[in-house]
Amino acid sequence: MIQVEVWSDIVCPWCYIGKRRLETALSRYDGAVTVEWRSYQLDPSTPVGDPRPVGESLAARKGLSASQVKGMFAQVTQIAADEGLAYDFDRARTANTLDAHRLLHFAKGAGLQAALQERLMHAYFTEGADIGDQAVLAGLAAAVGLDEVAAKQALADGSYAADVRADIATAREYGINGVPFFVFNQRVGVSGAQPVEVFEQALRQSSLTVLGSSDHACADDSCAI
Repeated sequence: MIQVEVWSDIVCPWCYIGKRRLETALSRYDGAVTVEWRSYQLDPSTPVGDPRPVGESLAARKGLSASQVKGMFAQVTQIAADEGLAYDFDRARTANTLDAHRLLHFAKGAGLQAALQERLMHAYFTEGADIGDQAVLAGLAAAVGLDEVAAKQALADGSYAADVRADIATAREYGINGVPFFVFNQRVGVSGAQPVEVFEQALRQSSLTVLGSSDHACADDSCAI
């Protein structure tokens, strides 16, 4: 049995791409694999309740022009499309992801973490959902089969915040300072949205320390949107 732990943030465009590439590698692998999603916040300082367009937010934070942001979005949108993902940055809204990560830990207890991870990313990048809004999050939880009332309660009472902090602390211990980051059997690390072949190699070889790093990753606050 291979255990894959994935540190990612819902608003990280490379994380969704990396997710798809990992899934492609898993579809070609015959052995047993479990995947666990770990929390990571690229920009914990993102204001809550300020769902500005991501282009506007990124330009202001990084001092970029509108044309520069548009070019960045166009590039990653095309790469995402190659993986079957439809990014719509015109609809995407800035969000603090703490509550979304807390909800993923809530979903883990019901065996629906993977389903919710996919639903959140699709809602954010394709549908323009405000994943910083607790009511929206509860609705997305219900869409994958979770109890909406229980989800609302967990979000309202601050549950699972300690689990999010623990994931982030573990990432620091591993030396992770950007996502996506994939750890295979706590021995093999893959940084960034690597090609499918790298993930296939990681599944075959668990004795290596690090298989590769890539520019196709988001460092702390480098492309948090």
